[in-house]
Amino acid sequence: MPNPHRRRFLAETAIALAAAPFISTGATREKARQSRKLGVAICGLGRLSENQIAPALMKTSHCRLAGIVTGTPAKAEAWKARYGIPDGNVYSYDTLHRMADNPDIDFVYVVTPDALHAQHTIAAGKAGKHVFCEKPLEISVERCQAMIDACREAGRLLGTAYRCQYDPHHLECIRLVREETFGKPTIVQAGFAIDVGDPTQWRLKRELAGGGALMDVGIYALQATRYLTGEEPVLVSAMETKTDPVKFAQVDETMVWTTKFPSGVVAYCSTSYKAGRIQNLRVNAERGWFELDPAFFYDGNHGRRSDGKEIRFPEIDLFAAEMDDFARCILENRPTKVPGEEGLRDVRIMQAIYESVRTGRAVALG
Repeated sequence: MPNPHRRRFLAETAIALAAAPFISTGATREKARQSRKLGVAICGLGRLSENQIAPALMKTSHCRLAGIVTGTPAKAEAWKARYGIPDGNVYSYDTLHRMADNPDIDFVYVVTPDALHAQHTIAAGKAGKHVFCEKPLEISVERCQAMIDACREAGRLLGTAYRCQYDPHHLECIRLVREETFGKPTIVQAGFAIDVGDPTQWRLKRELAGGGALMDVGIYALQATRYLTGEEPVLVSAMETKTDPVKFAQVDETMVWTTKFPSGVVAYCSTSYKAGRIQNLRVNAERGWFELDPAFFYDGNHGRRSDGKEIRFPEIDLFAAEMDDFARCILENRPTKVPGEEGLRDVRIMQAIYESVRTGRAVALG
């Protein structure tokens, strides 16, 4: 008599053998898709792009420098020669929309002055490109929202370049808070100050920068208080001072602010374009403390804990790390941990800080 089990086994084997080429092909295609390097166009070829972003792209696993966007022909020629960029992948700010016809470019890294981020992000999004944008996302909540909407409508990802969220030292601080290694946090202190230098640069022009030290480097301290607590502030109070009202006529020179979080944690932050070296982050908790100093550099960050242990990890290129992660999000069709909405939240708080300075009163945050 025929064996029904043997007959079923032979049938299932035949189906599996017939399907094997398709399964293999599908798996191969998926592996190839996720392993390919995405073409990146850098929009804005200033010092950050030249000294940090372009070199970092050479270290990435999932990205490659495919194009540039610049308003300076001499820079375009220099970059073409240095990186072998073809003429067809070189754009001006007025021709960004033509990227729609260029499949060689997958995402645009916007590195132009703050008040131009919306213009360039929206153009890139409408051209069908994903966008990774330097911080701050823009200079107003309204412009941030326009960027988010444009990329969403185009079905493209928008990320904010918050490199510290990829720094192992900052990630360790987040872990210490989440696991309550020293108990619940009570006070967070964060400060970032630099000597801004050249008085003619765009950072000191309100129409391009939107603000001064707060927008440029104070945002790092603000961001840190949010991702450390895991909360959004409910109240902010701020104060500004200027020792050089000529150089800083259009933007803020030095600012301090305090924020209160729903859990009761209080953060004290400072930023300046003229206050020497301030580069620290500290969390005081119920049973101890930990800190990073320096905290916000491109490299060399490290810290210590109240129990005598160090917070020190091997150096990584933070720009390469953030670009690779953004590329993986695109390849794997998943959200980024630094979306446009994250950038908008910081801009909303910074606007409240400026309002507190103008009015001399604390500002409640919804």
